[in-house]
Amino acid sequence: MLNIVLVEPEIPNNTGNIGRLCVGTESRLHLIHPFGFEINDKNLKRSGLDYWPHLDVTEYQNVAEWKAQVQDLSRVFLMSSHAEKSYLEIEFRDGDWLVFGKESKGLSPEVLSQFDNHLTIPMSTLIRSFNIANSVAFLIGEAKRQITLKK
Repeated sequence: MLNIVLVEPEIPNNTGNIGRLCVGTESRLHLIHPFGFEINDKNLKRSGLDYWPHLDVTEYQNVAEWKAQVQDLSRVFLMSSHAEKSYLEIEFRDGDWLVFGKESKGLSPEVLSQFDNHLTIPMSTLIRSFNIANSVAFLIGEAKRQITLKK
């Protein structure tokens, strides 16, 4: 099972879509406060549809609280449009942690400095970044493909 981590998500529709994706791929969702919305926001429920009750989701008050329960920090992968290494160069494993920052700014330098594995999604120079829900889908798709091939 993959662990998807959203640090300070701002847009309820994105979080709802990612929650739905997690249910469909049997991944866990980890949400780190503060949020840019109320967790019961109608847009969150609309985009997550009726799948939200089936979601394996945990909330944390801050990054330190989440990090304290991660057993192997070497399996934490932080996404950044500024990283040099592509997610396509990684050999993913069941149980990996895929970490995404807030929609407006990504992950803060403070969070990035706490971990070694920074990854990017190759993209055209015409854009700054992909939508976070699409980015999560890219990563889950590749990680699940690799994990399935190993079985």
